[in-house]
Amino acid sequence: MAGTTVTEVMAELAGLEDPRVREVNEKHGDDHGVNLGRLRALAKRLKTQQELAYRLWETGDTAARLLAILICRPKAFGRDELDAMLREARVPKVHDWLVNYVVKKNPHAEELRMAWSADPDPVVASAGWALTVERVAKRPEGLDLAGLLDVVEADMKDAPDRLQWAMNHCLAQIGIEHAEHRARAVDIGERLGVLRDYPTSPGCTSPFAPVWITEMVSRGGS
Repeated sequence: MAGTTVTEVMAELAGLEDPRVREVNEKHGDDHGVNLGRLRALAKRLKTQQELAYRLWETGDTAARLLAILICRPKAFGRDELDAMLREARVPKVHDWLVNYVVKKNPHAEELRMAWSADPDPVVASAGWALTVERVAKRPEGLDLAGLLDVVEADMKDAPDRLQWAMNHCLAQIGIEHAEHRARAVDIGERLGVLRDYPTSPGCTSPFAPVWITEMVSRGGS
């Protein structure tokens, strides 16, 4: 489907709109009504088209931006481009996909991680913490894990929701992956009580860090 125009794609996305899907998504702050399975199928047909991805992103439409993320070349973006895109990506799903599907695969990821983590905008900062979770799990060399725990201990309890969620994930990841910091991570989680009462579906792991850490360590035998 090379050469497909933005107009054609937007028309197809409009045809995939489902009011029931939109209703569910809007409860999570995601203003689109396209089933993600169908969106991925469309992306698979379109294949990688960087220029089309740029044009779809520029529409500002949430479904179009999600599709753009799926058909882009993650390594093709410059640092400043990704910074600008992240600051525009206020919709949770767009923000999450941009970080996980694009930024993590981009050569500027580490530079952006450090810049975003210190950003005064809590939504931008949450992206920095999400990238830090990736480092904690896969490339912890050079990270000051004790220092990260210091920041979590001082700031997580009163952080805005999305930043708090990302910091909590980092807390749990440190406890899961690094036995020497596990007791402190569990202790911080217990004392702060963040997400202690978060509703969890049967069969799912609670995001409350002490429970999350204990569950994942028991599964992995760490």
